[in-house]
Amino acid sequence: MAAAAAPVCVLVLGMAGSGKTTFVQRLAAHLHGQRCPPYVINLDPAVHSLPFPANIDIRDTVKYKEVMKQYGLGPNGGIVTSLNLFATRFDQVMKFIEKRQNASKYVIIDTPGQIEVFTWSASGTIITEALASSFPSVVVYVMDTSRSTNPITFMSNMLYACSILYKTKLPFIVVMNKTDIIDHSFAVEWMQDFETFQDALNQETSYVSNLTRSMSLVLDEFYSSLKVVGVSAVLGTGLDDFFVQLSKAVDEYEREYRPEYERLRKTLEKAQNKQKRDQLEHLWKDMGTVCMQGNNPLAGSDDASAMGPSELILTRGTLDEEEEERESDTDDIDHEVTEESHEEPAFRNFMQETRMKYQRRSNQNESDPQK
Repeated sequence: MAAAAAPVCVLVLGMAGSGKTTFVQRLAAHLHGQRCPPYVINLDPAVHSLPFPANIDIRDTVKYKEVMKQYGLGPNGGIVTSLNLFATRFDQVMKFIEKRQNASKYVIIDTPGQIEVFTWSASGTIITEALASSFPSVVVYVMDTSRSTNPITFMSNMLYACSILYKTKLPFIVVMNKTDIIDHSFAVEWMQDFETFQDALNQETSYVSNLTRSMSLVLDEFYSSLKVVGVSAVLGTGLDDFFVQLSKAVDEYEREYRPEYERLRKTLEKAQNKQKRDQLEHLWKDMGTVCMQGNNPLAGSDDASAMGPSELILTRGTLDEEEEERESDTDDIDHEVTEESHEEPAFRNFMQETRMKYQRRSNQNESDPQK
């Protein structure tokens, strides 16, 4: 029996209002209709409700409002910190994807509408590189075509797309959404015919038009290799063309990007193994110091078992925890499993024995105050 092909990870990025989430919904519905159900991951902690079922939802793992409250952050800072906290457990997400690779040909990842939060944050880089080092990965940039009829706005969008391409270092597809409002042919013509774009720019008199004219020459090479497809997320048109471009992007990944990520993965594994050894060594030293102390102020207190970061946030974080777990039908991260899965059995036993020693010492101190 042949081994199952690795699923294709589709990272969907887009500015607020571009129709990114609607596109993910349409993409998932299309694949379900083709009897090829995708594995869907939501990475937007601030979204109120999702129009599609998510197998993994960051909101089940990190409480966005609790993050804002505990760290004293605004909305964008809360999203960045939520993503950072989630990224610390992204290895669990990778395990879920690996388990589902026989059932799902595609993994669709919806990202926050504040596009810079994912693109330029450390957690965004960690998540992107983790996916790309194990699975064929493609970045999809959803663009609002109806808002790009102005040549200067169009150029701003293209510059942003270019920056994302060079930041992620992955195959890249521009999805010109909302073709039900206006056809995307004008944008394709601007990309292919420099003179047509210049004619459109001649109607602009601001100094920005001169900069845009210069930038269009710079982006000429970027346009030549860019995969572009027009889509209406509302009507569902253009999806067949999108999957044609997606197939080409996967071939590009296998040909040009996989060798680099294989090298990167080996380098990261060596660095991570060294880091884990160093962390474990420091922890043993710290625990040895604590065990030698005759009177530990944390002994017997709730803080004695608080070994991980921010339990208020990284568990479900509400008083209705059991009720939420009953209502959830997603494959979100089980944090009890997560905590244990990182530890070797011998290490877990060591931690349990240490906690028992703390508890016994605390009980002795309570029974004999003079001791």
